[in-house]
Amino acid sequence: MSGTPSDEKKDRRTHVTVLVALAANLVIAAAKAVGGLAAGSPALLSEAAHSVADSFNEVFLLAALRRSRRPADKRHPFGYGKERFFWSLLAAVGIFVMGGCFSVFQGVEALKNGAEEKLSGYVAGLIVLGVAFVAEGISLLRALHQVRRQGGTQRMRDPALRTVVAEDGTAVLGVTLAAAGMGLHMVTGQVVWEASASLAIGVLLGFVAYHLGREARDQLIGEAADPRTAARIQALLEAQPEIDSVEALFTMKTGLDTALVAARIDLVPGLDWGSPRSSGAESGGERVEEVAVRIKRSLANTVPEADEIFLDITDRPAQEARESPAATGERGGA
Repeated sequence: MSGTPSDEKKDRRTHVTVLVALAANLVIAAAKAVGGLAAGSPALLSEAAHSVADSFNEVFLLAALRRSRRPADKRHPFGYGKERFFWSLLAAVGIFVMGGCFSVFQGVEALKNGAEEKLSGYVAGLIVLGVAFVAEGISLLRALHQVRRQGGTQRMRDPALRTVVAEDGTAVLGVTLAAAGMGLHMVTGQVVWEASASLAIGVLLGFVAYHLGREARDQLIGEAADPRTAARIQALLEAQPEIDSVEALFTMKTGLDTALVAARIDLVPGLDWGSPRSSGAESGGERVEEVAVRIKRSLANTVPEADEIFLDITDRPAQEARESPAATGERGGA
């Protein structure tokens, strides 16, 4: 499914948000790397790795936005909506490997070998972190503004927007930790403060990567639709005059705003398919088909997320006849 005009408009806003974050991270990554190498600061180098990881992740998210809206085809009859979750999973892996693991490595190396810095190195590093804090803060405010503009926390279902918010929020906190570590190192002369800041940044990135990856995993393996959406579908089906009972209801997300719906329903007496030997069999079948089409149309109009709808209409009278004692050869005793 290519998406509605409203969905495409939201994607364009998310696209701008991701581009803003990408531009900020590229500039900041270069500044942190130069400052970290010049100052020999493990915390600043950890933050440089963090920004590099975020830059790669923004590229993944741009790919997700472009590819997930492709229309369905023969090879992918339910569309490409789950590509959004796949690229989000890659972004989580990138945060963990390029950011978290490198930060932990820098912290361990600093504890083992120590680190000598000059006053000019401290000053340069703190200036770089100050600029990074401002840039990351602007990117975070842009992302949070879009969240509020597009429905508050509910819009955080979008893995691209959720990842940008998580990255920028983590970046602001990471810059704060790095600045605190550098400041304490400068005041006390103990590298343990800066090494601890680097380790803390690594743990923070690992935590964020785990949660983003878990969300993407759940959606990739076939997560059910939102409980409120499923409840609306259940209520609508039960309200149909032709439906006697809803035997089972299954939903699965096929994209950000689309879901597959499969329901097993039993129709009211008199709307069965009819016996092949009866003269009314054809009219009965046509009547059931008309009812099914009307129910699916009503469901699609009321619940826009229901992109693909399948109704399995049970034939209870025929089933009961097959399971009766006469049909199974059972006889009561005298």
